[in-house]
Amino acid sequence: MTGATGCATGGTGARDAKQLGGGPSGTLTGKITIWSWDVAAKAMQRLGKTFEQTHPGTTVEVVDIGYDNAYDKITVGLGAGSGLPDILTIEGGRLPTYIGNFPNALVDLTNRAGNLKSQYSEAAWRTVTDAKGRVFALPWDSGPCGLFYRRDHFQQAGIDPASLNTWDDYLTAGTTLKAATGKKLLILDAKQDTFLSLLLQQQGQAWFTDGKVAVATPAAERALTLMKQLVDRDLVDFENGWDGLVSGTHDGKASTTPIAAWWDGTLTTEMADLSGKFGVLPLPAFTPGGTRTSNNGGSTLCVTAQSRNPETAWAFISFLLADKANQASMMQHEGLFPAYLPALDDPYFQQPAPYYGGQPAMKLFAELARTIPTVERTADDAKAGDIVTTAVNQVLHNGADPGSVLRSAARQIATATGRQSAV
Repeated sequence: MTGATGCATGGTGARDAKQLGGGPSGTLTGKITIWSWDVAAKAMQRLGKTFEQTHPGTTVEVVDIGYDNAYDKITVGLGAGSGLPDILTIEGGRLPTYIGNFPNALVDLTNRAGNLKSQYSEAAWRTVTDAKGRVFALPWDSGPCGLFYRRDHFQQAGIDPASLNTWDDYLTAGTTLKAATGKKLLILDAKQDTFLSLLLQQQGQAWFTDGKVAVATPAAERALTLMKQLVDRDLVDFENGWDGLVSGTHDGKASTTPIAAWWDGTLTTEMADLSGKFGVLPLPAFTPGGTRTSNNGGSTLCVTAQSRNPETAWAFISFLLADKANQASMMQHEGLFPAYLPALDDPYFQQPAPYYGGQPAMKLFAELARTIPTVERTADDAKAGDIVTTAVNQVLHNGADPGSVLRSAARQIATATGRQSAV
């Protein structure tokens, strides 16, 4: 995240973050502007019209700034203290870095949002709060993870998908699948790993624990060792970036994809010709009976301290994200899996899905979403993630020892952040 780790206060001076009071000050009026991208922007454009009808005199303008340069623009605006809209879309994994490094640049929403805590999973809520428990955003969508698999590959290899209860089962199945079909087990990014963080969160950990560097823990070594075993058994197809994952999946290069619920949107829109060939399982566990999901992705909406209309901005955020019908609507129309737990009770999530051979795939993810492990997020996550990526590449591409590499990465992170090591 370019530039986000270099500023301590943002562009708003040393005073406390701007707060919204305990209740609206009057009739909502005026224009609000929102930065977002892709289907998130489309969802707000659609529902923004409903908000305007409900609140005459308001105008909602959604600007699709594109994803590629979004965070450069956001970082510059936060640091300069000018140039930002009323509302920002920020991914949950990135928000803690911004809260930590620009503590006065976002509006403190605690007085309005605090009573909504129980309506979101603990994992999602953790991403929108600081160490003092102050709330700076509302969670929008989440990324409960499962295992998408090719039914035809498993049938050809004679493997019962329900037998994949642990990662050891997964490794064994991969060897059988490759022998029977010639297919690899999964696709990993050749340069920018995201799988290790998924495996870590499954074990209830991120890069830091109690403020200390935690990338050389037994959980981290267990996760990276699993990844090395997959490579050593020639079960990984390395591809470049998102496009490589999509094209490799479409071409059937791998039999499984451990990924979040939002992958459904990519499959059903970009691989419609493969309808009926996929199924969904919970992630394998590290130990029998262990946690079988994690989180990958998800976003939030926050009000900038630069907003001239924070009351209307907050009203729109709560209308969009703390409303069962609206959250369910965004799942149905834009594929945005709700972070708002009441929305998961919508009948949509119980429906059989023809694309998955009649399996009610979203029902599974709705169940998994309630059990996502909570992990610690800090302002140093981006810095640590860069160092860990280099470490992972040394293991996967150069055969380095996972434990040695992780201990070295932990020392580098401690030096770069001034934090102590957890082990």
